[in-house]
Amino acid sequence: MAGKGPDRNAVAVSDLATAILDPVLRKRAGISIGLVQSWEDIVGARLAATSRPEKIQWPRRLQDDDPFEPAVLVIACEGISALHIQHETGEIISRVNAFLGFSAIGRVKIVQKPIQTSNSRKRQHVRALAPEESGHLARVVDGVDDEGLRKSLERLGASVMASRPLKG
Repeated sequence: MAGKGPDRNAVAVSDLATAILDPVLRKRAGISIGLVQSWEDIVGARLAATSRPEKIQWPRRLQDDDPFEPAVLVIACEGISALHIQHETGEIISRVNAFLGFSAIGRVKIVQKPIQTSNSRKRQHVRALAPEESGHLARVVDGVDDEGLRKSLERLGASVMASRPLKG
């Protein structure tokens, strides 16, 4: 991200992403709450009703300098949904990677089991951002050159900002 003034140092987005992602990858992080909350946006209402992301299995790195290898996304689903998910695996991987902002997922593993659905799990509608919030968010992510990463950061920022009460 490039700074706007002469006193700010320019930092490559890849360096920032690495600094943020390395500790997560090192710990073999499980699934992110954002992925679970956005599952319906990623796979659509039809598949989201009978499936859920269960975990992300990161491959073991024997040494710190081992090359990055994509993870396996484990998806729990009911009955016939397994066939639909298998048919749409490529699209699901692409959408999850776009959501995460990098090529984190390389494969999908399907686990058939009952999926708990209830009215209390229905997605909450969040408020729209105020114009000043939208402007602030746009300024924050303005320096990110990678369009996919910028859009992911915008979605995350909008979700966080909209979940908080509007300061008045």
